[in-house]
Amino acid sequence: MKRVPTLDIRRYESDRSEFVAEIGAAYREFGFCCISGHGIPKADIDAAYDVFQRFFALPAETKMQYHQVGTGGARGYTPFGIETAKDSKYPDLKEFWHIGRELPPASKYAEVMAPNIWPREVEGFRQSGYGLYQALDSLGARVLRALALHIDLAENFFEEKVNFGNSILRPIHYPPITAVDIPNVRAGAHEDINFITLLVGASAEGLEVLTREGNWLPITTEGDAIVVNIGDMLQRLTNHVYPSTTHRVVNPRNENARKPRYSVPFFLHPNPDVLLDVLPSCTSADNPSRYPVPITAHEYLLERLREIKLI
Repeated sequence: MKRVPTLDIRRYESDRSEFVAEIGAAYREFGFCCISGHGIPKADIDAAYDVFQRFFALPAETKMQYHQVGTGGARGYTPFGIETAKDSKYPDLKEFWHIGRELPPASKYAEVMAPNIWPREVEGFRQSGYGLYQALDSLGARVLRALALHIDLAENFFEEKVNFGNSILRPIHYPPITAVDIPNVRAGAHEDINFITLLVGASAEGLEVLTREGNWLPITTEGDAIVVNIGDMLQRLTNHVYPSTTHRVVNPRNENARKPRYSVPFFLHPNPDVLLDVLPSCTSADNPSRYPVPITAHEYLLERLREIKLI
């Protein structure tokens, strides 16, 4: 049976050419890879999960104080019944919070990247939440170096394209499922919008990836591994050399359905003004450019947020 591979990112320093070849092959095949050896302390991840779970345990009226209507959920709390996978009739069974980048004073991106808001009721939320944001931002930049080398770009090709990226850390709570035969699932089949997504907490069942053969392949991680997948922006930039793969979170078919599920994806975005224009190194006679008209990352983001009913 096929499996999404787990690769130790420390090999980027000790065994670079082989590691780059293996991670490139994994992404070309699956659009997904599990990354171990990343060095993010388990205690930091656990502390972040603790504050997120404490927030979601608050009364609904308390959480709703942090719901910013009309912002597309860019910051703060988004309640149940809003986000809906593209082309799905039913909203996902989840609530979530968004943490964004803390910009320097007078940043040119302040107009499109709002300041964070923080729940007063949960001590340590900002420290643990933004600490995990920064750790995953740094890890994502390391993964992008390997991806750049695999398609014959300079190692630092992406650095100035993501250093002020409109990236989002999204703690998610999927509540216990008590109803029988509901049409909704925890997260409908979808592709991510951004460059790459780093998912902390895929140890619980439910995450499935659609293979090229049209089969749903479950992914669970062991140890410190983090699931990292390609998003639509990077697929577009690389002319589908790196595919953005359809995935979903299904409802458990056992007693785990009656347990809450938590996960924390980090959506690594490019800077808002980065132009998504197909890379010449990713075109050929066999793979001509699929996107002759370039679009900025911010314009593309808005287009996609409308499709999933966040704006």
